[in-house]
Amino acid sequence: MKIEKINQNNINVANIIADEIVINDLQSAIDLMMTVKYETGIKNIAISKDLITDKFFILSSGIAGEILQKFINYQFRIAIFGDYTKYTSKPLKDFIYESNNGQDVFFVDNLEDAINKLTVTN
Repeated sequence: MKIEKINQNNINVANIIADEIVINDLQSAIDLMMTVKYETGIKNIAISKDLITDKFFILSSGIAGEILQKFINYQFRIAIFGDYTKYTSKPLKDFIYESNNGQDVFFVDNLEDAINKLTVTN
């Protein structure tokens, strides 16, 4: 795994780059947060949805809720980018919609949009 530091609008974002799934469960998500914080001091994370277990996108598994609650509890922000068109679940679509209207969790199409969401200045 590699952590690419990106600065936009004087806000730092850690883009996670890897060849394998990085978030498999709650513990691996916590490990990722702590690694990013320790190595970079950054609390904004952009990550491809391909680096997250498919179970995350099955809301009934409870994994997404657990993981995203930890991100919020530890005051991290996350933008997950990728193609969501293959998902047909209405609850997942609603979850993505609601998340995108908040301040801490975003589901977007690409890295550029992820960086923009995490570096918006109000």
